[in-house]
Amino acid sequence: MFGRLRAFFTWLFTPLGAALLRLGVSPDAVTITGTLGVVVSALWLFPTGHLFWGTMAIMVFAFSDVLDGNMARQRGTSGPWGGFLDSTLDRVADGAVFAGVLLYLWTQDGAWAAWGVAFALACLVLGGVVPYARAKAESLGLTASNGIAGRADRLVLTLVAAGLVGLGVWSGLLVVVLGLLAVASLVTVVQRMLTVRRQIDAMDDRAAGPGGVAG
Repeated sequence: MFGRLRAFFTWLFTPLGAALLRLGVSPDAVTITGTLGVVVSALWLFPTGHLFWGTMAIMVFAFSDVLDGNMARQRGTSGPWGGFLDSTLDRVADGAVFAGVLLYLWTQDGAWAAWGVAFALACLVLGGVVPYARAKAESLGLTASNGIAGRADRLVLTLVAAGLVGLGVWSGLLVVVLGLLAVASLVTVVQRMLTVRRQIDAMDDRAAGPGGVAG
């Protein structure tokens, strides 16, 4: 869903990327700086109750995820290292966001906050399982990029809910969103597992041949 906005931001950040390259800034430096910004913002501003400003800061730093790739393509250095670094640090940034939300909810009173802690923990765990399922499938020569809850969807919905609560909207909104994302993430894991299973079954059928016995 929100991933479709990537093309727009790629176009938007092309001049900025070109300017940074002229200044000698590397794509890797942008990736690392953006991740550090997200981690510090999430683990400092969210737990201290600054949900709105934490959301704004995270969203600004999160744009580095588009900017670094744009810079690498302009410089002609897109390759395995950049993709590996970007994907690895994405997991760090995502984990920090959900950990920050979890710590914020931990400081709140009421049953809704307890549910929110549980949902945030589920999102934190499943947020690592979803990309792992894809990576493991690809390491086996298969594909598993499907699912109803992509990374951008999970991150943007969480940040929007946190930002709105920071502006005074009903606090339970964040808990509801986290609950829905936890369920959607679990469904995505199951979808990817079933996708891989179907691919393996199809490979076994082809190996068995017309007679039904593998040769």
